[in-house]
Amino acid sequence: MSRSWVDAILAAGVVPASSVPEASLGRTDVEEFTGADLVEDPELRIHPLVGVRPLAPAAVAFLDGIEHWRVAGYAGVTPIVEAYVAAAVRRRGGDRRLRTVAEQTEELAITRLDRLPDAVRRALEGTEVRVVEIPAEDAGLPARALPAARVAMQAARAALERRLAERHAAAMSAEEWLVVDGVLSDSAALSAHPRTLGVVKSHGAQYFEGPELERALTLPVSHRTSVFRPRTRGARRDIHSWYLRLWPWEGKDLLYGLLRVEARAHADTIALASRVSAWLMDERAPLATPDRRWDRLLYPIHDVETYLRARTPRELLAPPPPSLPSPLPRTGS
Repeated sequence: MSRSWVDAILAAGVVPASSVPEASLGRTDVEEFTGADLVEDPELRIHPLVGVRPLAPAAVAFLDGIEHWRVAGYAGVTPIVEAYVAAAVRRRGGDRRLRTVAEQTEELAITRLDRLPDAVRRALEGTEVRVVEIPAEDAGLPARALPAARVAMQAARAALERRLAERHAAAMSAEEWLVVDGVLSDSAALSAHPRTLGVVKSHGAQYFEGPELERALTLPVSHRTSVFRPRTRGARRDIHSWYLRLWPWEGKDLLYGLLRVEARAHADTIALASRVSAWLMDERAPLATPDRRWDRLLYPIHDVETYLRARTPRELLAPPPPSLPSPLPRTGS
């Protein structure tokens, strides 16, 4: 990443900052879904996977993305955030080795242009960096502006991943599958593809209530729930989905080892749900440690993240430059 645009705004009068916000925990479950309709069983049931023959695709591609950001500086009270998003597809063929077949990165400056002094705005617009603006109502206090900047960055990351996934899915052979970290339902092409899966590690949307909710969240290891169709509001596409438990949760947390799988809304998805689940259980190994989300992280997805993080520009990972004053107060002697 070139820091020329950061240098330009600092030269134009932006006050440098050393704030590196907390790392992202990844994209959350979509809250546009409210409730679900069962499509496999008359009520939510638990299906064991013991003895199920796993699906064994001839080739599989795995897609994930990352994000990094830091506050480059302040123009008055308006922060200017330096953001970096990246995504990659790594493919595994007959030799079982993962190889990168596609990747894309983007650098962003996130701020509110009409709140910047003329000199700073001209300096920023004179560079090649893409500027993403936060909503005007969030451009006052940094306590509101920074969360808005994170939302903008996550939207850019999701769009980047979607473009890469759609491009790869369109070019896949008839024997290849694509596993995406996150939802399929924000893409018409991915939602309708017969060999694309979404694996969702976070659970912000509630699809069931009462006994069915308890059944879903206390799912035993190596079991899946019935397939259901999440009810949507907004522009989300129809999909089929089910919960899958990768590791025992007892003594830990209800969400420990719990995934939600998305696939196209089709009878073939229901027929293959157990075989797909058994295959995903096999993708736990080797363990995705030391990542703190290892219990919900398929190893090939972890591999994609590791690859992307190794290629992240160093300046976004490094501590503040030594030229900045120490944050510690001077106490005298």
